[in-house]
Amino acid sequence: MAAEKTNPMRILDRAKVQYRVHDYTKSGVVAALDVAAAMNENPARAFKTLVTQGKSDRYYVFVLPATKELDLKKAAAAVGEKAVVMIPSKNLLATTGYIHGGCSPLGMRKQLQTVIDSSAALPGPFYVSGGKVGIQLEMAFADLAKVLDYRLADIVR
Repeated sequence: MAAEKTNPMRILDRAKVQYRVHDYTKSGVVAALDVAAAMNENPARAFKTLVTQGKSDRYYVFVLPATKELDLKKAAAAVGEKAVVMIPSKNLLATTGYIHGGCSPLGMRKQLQTVIDSSAALPGPFYVSGGKVGIQLEMAFADLAKVLDYRLADIVR
């Protein structure tokens, strides 16, 4: 178990959601595919969290498998925008409270509309950032609904 609890861990603890902490801080990796490899996880079950901004200036969170890329057109359609663009890394901390490589859909500074790729609902473990670079959480995807308001959609290419 990690020595220091992160916001996502505290949220899961309060909701009595079971999870396992995976610490990969010694590996020095940040990219989702590299993290999955370092943790010997199925990369299709290791999910990355991306933050975008729509034409309306609203921010949106998209959670998708490490093996895939966000399809910006599908993502925009999923949130009812004409277009969305990735926010610059330098704006991530102010917008979410997280830095690049440690962004979790749980415990953001302000809850943003969140869309998770529909593949997350497939059987198997669900891995997501623990809110800090080097920390990943493994949990049952079904438990996510206890702590996060989200919708499922096909958002990848």
